[in-house]
Amino acid sequence: MTAVTTAPADPETRVRQSTPRPRGRLRPWLYLLPSAAVLLPLFGYPIYMLGLLSVFDYRQAQVSGGEPTRFIGFDNYATLLGDQRFWSVLAQTVVFAAVLVIATLAVGAALAVVLTKAGRVPRLLLSLAAMAAWAAPAMTGSTVWMFLFDADLGLVNQLLGIEGYNWFYDKWVTFGIVGATVVWHSFPFVMVTLYAGIQAIPSSVVEAASLDGASAWHSFWRVIVPMLRPLVTIVVIQSIIWDFKIFTQIYVMTNGGGIAGQNSVLNVYAYQTAFGSSEYGLGSAIGVIMTLILLVVTLLYIRALYRSGEKL
Repeated sequence: MTAVTTAPADPETRVRQSTPRPRGRLRPWLYLLPSAAVLLPLFGYPIYMLGLLSVFDYRQAQVSGGEPTRFIGFDNYATLLGDQRFWSVLAQTVVFAAVLVIATLAVGAALAVVLTKAGRVPRLLLSLAAMAAWAAPAMTGSTVWMFLFDADLGLVNQLLGIEGYNWFYDKWVTFGIVGATVVWHSFPFVMVTLYAGIQAIPSSVVEAASLDGASAWHSFWRVIVPMLRPLVTIVVIQSIIWDFKIFTQIYVMTNGGGIAGQNSVLNVYAYQTAFGSSEYGLGSAIGVIMTLILLVVTLLYIRALYRSGEKL
């Protein structure tokens, strides 16, 4: 019985065989078409209308048909950039979001370490409590925290023996309570993500650090934290996106931004400008600026995903 041999392929044939077919390159995009057909109109049309309204003089008179809609170009943006109130709210939003991101990361990381050290039952109870906070709607959580700090019936005043103290009168105390509410809603995401990352670190790495004389604290900062850096980057950027566009907690707990708008953030300011003052074009311009800021952060988020090895 003779073996059948085939002649080696010539170089041109090998190049043709190794070159991917156009259909193979297009196949991943074809899989995305059903999702794109839903998401592009769902997100594209509102963004288009937002940008369109931002370049028109569009107020209550135009909505009711009493006056014609007038194209004004970038006048709304010029009005915003020249308004000291806008810059004050923007700076307040950035600082508040930065504090929330740091606090959320600190609480989530600390509890993630606690989960790795706790027993099965305490770990289960802590996980269930965190998931309950994560699953609670923002409106529900804000209302519960408002009742806790209520001036007349609040549990906090009763425990402290204070009668009639209004926690939501002072600007910074109000920001502290609202910030605690936001952290309570947000820390479970950080906790679960970092806990999963810690569990994925081989125990031999930590044991090797211990054999080299590193304490538990040095092992955490010199070994575990550097290995978690890609996850920490993703968590931080995601938290920035969430905290920068905060609306529900501020609006519900401060009744629309606090006394004289002292607790307003950019999202609440846009809502009040558009629907409170009927300046829909100006409110749309604020929305466009927020979208552009968050777009930059989102691009950083996608870049962080690529660096951490995630496939989009």
